[in-house]
Amino acid sequence: MTIVDTAAPTDTFAANPYAPDPEIEAIRRSVRALCADYPGEYWQTKDRERTYPTEFVRALTEAGFLAVLIPENYGGSGLGLRAASAILEEIHKSGCNGAACHAQMYIMGTILRHGSAEQKARWLPGIASGDLRLQAFGVTEPGSGTDTLSLRTVAEKKGNDRYIVNGQKVWTSRAEHSDLMLLLARTTPREKVKKRTEGLSVFVVDMREARGNGLTIRPIRTMINHATTETFFDDLEVPAENLIGTEGAGFRYILDGMNAERVLIGAECIGDARWFIDKATAYARERTVFGRPIGQNQGIQFPIAKAYAATEAADLMVQKAACLFDAGEKPGAEANMAKMLAADAAWDAANMCLQSHGGFGFAEEYDIERKFRETRLYQVAPISTNLILSYIAEHVLGLPRSF
Repeated sequence: MTIVDTAAPTDTFAANPYAPDPEIEAIRRSVRALCADYPGEYWQTKDRERTYPTEFVRALTEAGFLAVLIPENYGGSGLGLRAASAILEEIHKSGCNGAACHAQMYIMGTILRHGSAEQKARWLPGIASGDLRLQAFGVTEPGSGTDTLSLRTVAEKKGNDRYIVNGQKVWTSRAEHSDLMLLLARTTPREKVKKRTEGLSVFVVDMREARGNGLTIRPIRTMINHATTETFFDDLEVPAENLIGTEGAGFRYILDGMNAERVLIGAECIGDARWFIDKATAYARERTVFGRPIGQNQGIQFPIAKAYAATEAADLMVQKAACLFDAGEKPGAEANMAKMLAADAAWDAANMCLQSHGGFGFAEEYDIERKFRETRLYQVAPISTNLILSYIAEHVLGLPRSF
């Protein structure tokens, strides 16, 4: 599947990692053109009615953007995380929201990196074409939150052909709009493993068969239109052939996906920040108070300039993390820092933009209040800022574990 008509990539980036990449620039233009068909009014309606942006997701799928990471022999584009990051950044910079489908990019990586040849052939072509949606990620639980190693959902093997799953997940976004779920469950009791990271396994759950047959989905209404749910597993049968990789090694497989997730969310935050900056800059030029544009006042100028500088700095870390991931490295520190710095830049830009608009920033028609609520999520999800700081302190700086 070809998402843009462009010349073969050059080695420009290898020589200068910050030089424009012709292929990625072409992708950005294509994404902007698609997003122009989904203006603020479209998203305001979806937000007001709490409905899923089916038309937008379908358009992204048909254009090939959601299959950017899938190899060409499975129907995708075979590009890297830098290209995927550019897609999501441009979606958010255009005022749209990629949260309805971004998980498909990073969830798919677990199958791609750790699935068998048969599993890849069974699922990847359908995901690439849009016939299958893999957008649900069953990891977080009510009692463990981001303490993934303490999860209680159990998959018990019965015979050689199936597992029986019992437990509960929460914040399982897009479960109502997905055909497949990537599920992390415990296959060996915690007290029987030597390391805390052992005994967890990853499964692909076909939710088309599971709904009403051991899987229950309940929507959670939140302050943003995020299509999130809680899911319940009651003696759900999962074929043994749906186990990804080796039983008990699932936590390691999930970590690979989490690094990609952090980078892609960081790219979305960069897009949000740039949307807020563009919005505030345009308004500061046009809005006249006391006979002059408000952008002439340093009280307006400086916060916009500071937000711009912070966004550009955060983007460098997002790009670095994406490049390391594409090179086959495990950029845990870089991916976490990219997500944190970008989320902070987006939230600061959101506050600046709202303040610059004054009372008009609260009006739905300006679309700021919607984006303001949406970008606030990334201070908390998919991992909170405090946990990232703990990770850096312990794993990068070598400080004693704080909890």
